Parts: sequence; C-alpha cells; structure tokens
Amino acid sequence: VQLQASGGGLVQAGGSLRLSCAASGRTFSILYMGWFRQAPGKERELVARSNWINSITYYADSVKGRFTISGDNAKNTVNLQMNSLKPEDTAVYYCAAKGDGSIWRYWGQGTLVTVSS
Repeated sequence: VQLQASGGGLVQAGGSLRLSCAASGRTFSILYMGWFRQAPGKERELVARSNWINSITYYADSVKGRFTISGDNAKNTVNLQMNSLKPEDTAVYYCAAKGDGSIWRYWGQGTLVTVSS
C-alpha cells in the first residue's frame, strides 16, 4: 500500500485546512486509515482514525469538535478537515493505514501544517 498525502500549509489561528491522502496498491488490506501528527520535540500522536468498513471514527481529545476525518472507499482517499486551528496544531501530519492488527503498517510522507498566532 502506498499513501500520498497533500494539503498542508500556513494558516492563521482560527483558520481551516484540509488534508487529503490517497491510497494505492493493495488497498483491500486496509481496515483503518488515520492521521497522526508530530510537533517539534514531541512524540507522534494519533489525531483521528476511521474504520474503512463501518466508518466509525476516533478523535484525540485535543481535536474533537474541530477536526473531521472522512473517507471515500471508492476513491481510496481519506481527508482531514481541520477547522478553528490553533498554534498548538502546528506539526507534520502523516496519513497512515493498517489492517486489523495494532501496528500502523503503511505511512505516507508528512505534510507540514503551520498555524500562526
């Protein structure tokens, strides 16, 4: 599985950005797709994930109510709509995918999101 992320950039606090991730290859093996982020000096954290079959979602507490993950199985894409962005959302964002195990096996390249105050 190959993942291609896009959509990062610079935005002012309170603004919005939309990240997109396109999956290709053995996409039939995907059960979950998600978005992680890693800020400078911090560990990578799971921001949101979506079950590819039943669309059940999970959000980190820090983004609940502001971020929305959505997927299009037919197009093998997953998006992350980020609203009301805060400077603390600044990070490199990664899309990832996995099957029914616990390991996120597939990773896209990171895309930088910078939120200015």
